[in-house]
Amino acid sequence: MHKLSVTEPMQDQIQNRMKGAIDFVIRPFPFRGSSSFTCLYLSSIVESALVDEFVVKPMLAAVPIEEEEEYDLNDLDWFHRHIPFVQNKEWTDADEGVRLLLEGQCLLIPTHVNHFLSFDVKRSDYRSITEPQSEATVRGPREGFVEDIGRNVALIRKRLKSEHLVFEQMTIGTKTQTTVYLTYLPDVAPIEVVEEFRRRLQSIHADSILESSYLEDWIQDKTFSPFPQLIGTERPDAVTGKLLDGQVALLTDGTPIALIGPVTFFQLFSSPEDYYQRPDIATLSRWLRMFAFMLSIFIPPLYIAVVTFHQELLPTSLLINLAAQREAVPFPAFLEAMIMMVTFEILREAGLRMPRIAGQSISIVGALVLGMTTVEAGLVSAAMVIVVSITAISNFVSPVYGFGIAQRVLQFVFMFLAGFMGLYGILCGTLFVLIHLVSLRSFGVKYMSPIAPLILSDFKDTILRVPRFWMNRKPQMFSRKK
Repeated sequence: MHKLSVTEPMQDQIQNRMKGAIDFVIRPFPFRGSSSFTCLYLSSIVESALVDEFVVKPMLAAVPIEEEEEYDLNDLDWFHRHIPFVQNKEWTDADEGVRLLLEGQCLLIPTHVNHFLSFDVKRSDYRSITEPQSEATVRGPREGFVEDIGRNVALIRKRLKSEHLVFEQMTIGTKTQTTVYLTYLPDVAPIEVVEEFRRRLQSIHADSILESSYLEDWIQDKTFSPFPQLIGTERPDAVTGKLLDGQVALLTDGTPIALIGPVTFFQLFSSPEDYYQRPDIATLSRWLRMFAFMLSIFIPPLYIAVVTFHQELLPTSLLINLAAQREAVPFPAFLEAMIMMVTFEILREAGLRMPRIAGQSISIVGALVLGMTTVEAGLVSAAMVIVVSITAISNFVSPVYGFGIAQRVLQFVFMFLAGFMGLYGILCGTLFVLIHLVSLRSFGVKYMSPIAPLILSDFKDTILRVPRFWMNRKPQMFSRKK
C-alpha cells in the first residue's frame, strides 16, 4: 500500500481545466470524518447508470454503516480491491485526466490525493444517429445531428477532443425555455465575434424558440437580404471544421440543424467533402458550383432580354430557329418564362410535401408530362423548356440549402428587370447585388472577404482549395479589426 500527500489537489487541477464544459459533472461522496471521494465525468458521453452500478454502489457497499472505523481513502489499493470493474487504471497527471474525460472515462479521486483511477463508462446508445437527410454524403463521416442536444454535444466532442472547447448554455424563450449552446474555441475564435454572438442571443425576447431558424431571424445582421448570413448544417464534421477555423456554432435543443457564423459569400460554395478530396478535384468542384450559380441567375433573364429586345445579338440561323419555335406561342418571352418557372416551383414544392415515394413520382412524371404537352400545345417553346431545365438543375448544385433559395429569389428579380429593360435591367440588377454584397456583414465580418477587403493569405481556401500542408494557418478574415 502507498500513502500519498500532496500540496495541490488533483481534483482542483482538473476542475479548473474543465470549467468551460457545461456537461462536466462533479459527484462528491463523503464518508465518516474527513474521508471522501469524488466522481468526475462528462454526462454527454458517459452512461450515468454504469457509474452508479459499477463504481458508486460497490464503493458505498464496501463501508458498512454500523462500523465506527474511519476508512483511509488515501490508500488507492483499497479502491482497487472493492471496485469490481475490469479495466481500471491509475494516473498521476492532470493533463491525462482531462484527456480521459474527453474520451468518455469516469475519474475517481479521493480527497487530498494527486492520484486518481479511471473507468471506461462511455455511452453506446447512439443507434438512432443516422445519415444527414438534407446533406448528401459521398465521402466522409455519415453521422448527423439529432434532436437531442446532449448527443449533438457528444458528436462534436467525439471529433474535437480539446479541453478548451466551450459550450455556453443559454435558455431562450419565455414559454418554451429552449436550451441553446454557444460553442467556440476561445483560443481560436475572435473575442469580438463571440461577444457579438452572446450579446445578440441575450437580447432575444421571444415566447418560443422551436427551431434554430427562430434564432437566425433574431440575430442575423440584415433581415431583408436573400443571402444567408448563417449556415445551417446537420453534419458534426462541418461544425468541427468551422470551429477550428475560428467560427462559432449554435446548437439548439429539439432540432438537428446547427447554425454556423460568421459567414462569407465564398463559403457558400464550399462543401465539407471538399476537404476529403484531392485539392485539384475540390477546386474544380467549387468552380462548377460558381458556374452553376451564374447559370441559375442569368440564363432565364438573358433569354428574355435577347429574345425580346436584342435579337441582333443572335446568329442568323439561331434567330430563325427561335422565331420558328415562337411563331405559335401566344405569350411574350417574359410571360412564357414566368409560367414555366412558377410551374416548376409548384412541382418542386409538391415533391417536398408529398410522401417520399409519391413525391419523386410527381417531380419526374409531372416535369416530363408538362414539358412535352406544353410544347405540343404551342403554349411555350422548346427553347424555353431547355432554359428552365438548365436553371432548375443549377439550383440544386449549391451545397447550402439556404443559398439555393436565395438563387431562386434572384432569378425572379432578374427576370422582371430583363422583361422590362432588357440587358440594361440585368446590368442594373447585377450592380445592385454587388453593392449589397460588399455592404453586407455577418457578425462584423465583411461578407465579400477575402476579396473585399483583400486578404491574400485567405485565398488558399476560397476560390481555390490548396494542399493541406499550405493550410496550416486559420483564416484571417474572421479576426480582422473592423
